[in-house]
Amino acid sequence: MDLPLFYFLLLGFAILMYVLLDGFDLGIGILYPWFRDEADKDQLMRSISHVWDGNETWLVFGGVILFGAFPAAYAGLTSALYAPIMLMLIGLIFRGVAFEYRFKSTTSKRWWNRAFAIGSTVAAFCQGLMLGVLIGGTPLVSASPLDLLTPFTVFTGFALLAGYALLACTYLVMKCRDERQQRAARYGRRLVWVLMVAMLVVSIATALGSDDIWQRWFGGWHFLWLWPLPLLSVLAARLLYRDLGRVQRHLKAGAIPHSRHEDRPFWLAASLFALGFAGLLVSLFPAIVPGQLSYLQAAAPQASLQFMLPGVLIFVPLILAYTCWGYRIFAGKVEDFSEGY
Repeated sequence: MDLPLFYFLLLGFAILMYVLLDGFDLGIGILYPWFRDEADKDQLMRSISHVWDGNETWLVFGGVILFGAFPAAYAGLTSALYAPIMLMLIGLIFRGVAFEYRFKSTTSKRWWNRAFAIGSTVAAFCQGLMLGVLIGGTPLVSASPLDLLTPFTVFTGFALLAGYALLACTYLVMKCRDERQQRAARYGRRLVWVLMVAMLVVSIATALGSDDIWQRWFGGWHFLWLWPLPLLSVLAARLLYRDLGRVQRHLKAGAIPHSRHEDRPFWLAASLFALGFAGLLVSLFPAIVPGQLSYLQAAAPQASLQFMLPGVLIFVPLILAYTCWGYRIFAGKVEDFSEGY
């Protein structure tokens, strides 16, 4: 078994799972200011109260894999990205505390609402900023916090905010009813356009910024076997926009939307992220720190990779199992009379 490649793909899987699961979770916080009624905020909080902490397991797991399997990449990335990583963690702490205190508070509830929204937005923006640093060619060796702020990285930061908000909208379409569901569908349709424009801009900028990436996509006959990625992305966005529109029309007519029109938008939005991630992997492989280190150069000694393997083979299925079980147990709509957050 090629252990470095195995851990590289496992790291990618952990990142994708985190983005999909904690993405809609953070997106709820990003959307929070757009739902002004306290009853709406209560229901948004209840919709993720049973999964938000479990979703962040994948962030911890990805960090462990990066630290154990690719220590050279871990050292370089954490040193260069120290400022956005710390801001992201502070944002996650704020939103975590807000979950607990908002439920018990009376006079200070508005402050915990703000802490939840700001913490979610800051954490998501920092993740987008770090993504922009990695794919935008910002030198990491001598990068200061201000060096990380470029037009491209700021753009990717806001693009990820829009993407997470779209995931949240599709999740709320699946979990809510009536006016909240209709509002989520309306916001989601607008965000589909924003996300597709952002994906197009990032894709073009990435290809134009590197001759190697340009040749990988357009050199020779490469595009013939890579064309399904952009084509499937456009198709998923088209279906997503259509299904959200159907939900809106049914609700305006006073009818109950078909269950597949409520559920499918979330999976279509998730597929957009998965296709974008696949395109990013195609562009950057085999680099784990673009322009500096490949996954083979950053890999730990073979003995260390073998030592980690039994734990990985045991705990990855367990994490997947309890994640699926948690979502299965709490499937269905969130009602106003639900207990908890």
